[in-house]
Amino acid sequence: MATMADRRLQVFLAVAKHRSFTRAAETLYMTQPAVTFQIKQLEEHLSTRLLDRGYGKVTLTPAGEIVLAYAERILGMSAEMEDEVAGLTQDPNGVVTIGVSPTIATYWLPSLLEGFKHFYPKVVPRVFGGNSEWVETRVAAKELDLGLVETASDEPNLECHEVGRDEILAIVQPGHSLSRHVRVRAEDLIGLPFIDREPGAAIREQAENFFRAGGFPSENLEVTAELGSLTTIKHLVRQGVGFAIAARASIEKEVRDGRLVSIPLEPPLYETLSVLLPKDKFRSRVVSTFADFAIEHLKRQAGSERDA
Repeated sequence: MATMADRRLQVFLAVAKHRSFTRAAETLYMTQPAVTFQIKQLEEHLSTRLLDRGYGKVTLTPAGEIVLAYAERILGMSAEMEDEVAGLTQDPNGVVTIGVSPTIATYWLPSLLEGFKHFYPKVVPRVFGGNSEWVETRVAAKELDLGLVETASDEPNLECHEVGRDEILAIVQPGHSLSRHVRVRAEDLIGLPFIDREPGAAIREQAENFFRAGGFPSENLEVTAELGSLTTIKHLVRQGVGFAIAARASIEKEVRDGRLVSIPLEPPLYETLSVLLPKDKFRSRVVSTFADFAIEHLKRQAGSERDA
């Protein structure tokens, strides 16, 4: 959303937050020389140095700390003013930046965006993908407006809205020795080749907790691969390379088509679907609109998946 606030303060805030001219330029879609020029202009206007640059690091001077506090307030109030006025006469519009984990991106996000765009065609969702830990970190740092992940969060700088849950299942190729089991315990899986998710993935942590609770810490697992791509994991499972752990929504098509066999875990295991937001006193109308829609839509969608 466009703002009347001084562009120099926006640039300064980005540099101060990231402690890097390069990262600030990337997030603002500017060149690094343009960022440097804006900071130089602000320092000349205030007749003082705001940032110290040395040994590859950017630090705030005492004057910079003061300007940072005021910049956050000024920009927040400016955006809030425009948001309130626009709310009287306009539909929500602008860009909302969203971080999504892989399972959310593939199996939950398409329906959410379709429904949202039907009601709010002027809002542009800008979606970035990464595992749940990556999304959580960037939402907490306010690099993203909100996140959609497969885990609950106790990060103190975040609001976590739990909107539903999805059962986690073991998956094997048809004809596997486990394929006729009604349920599998941790001891049934120990010693078998295991295709795990990459570090930072929420479902990897869930799997580790499942095996640990069954008396088998992660070092007891026969890990044959660690992958960030669920598509590749499912392909390898179908080829008999090993078993994997996956959420029901992400494998139901292959199970229905007979390309994979899913087996519930004992005790049952579930992942939590959550909407993450920074703990901000002010939140723009476009972000609030998308967050409210996402929370209600995912609650309905998770409910219908559970009842299916």
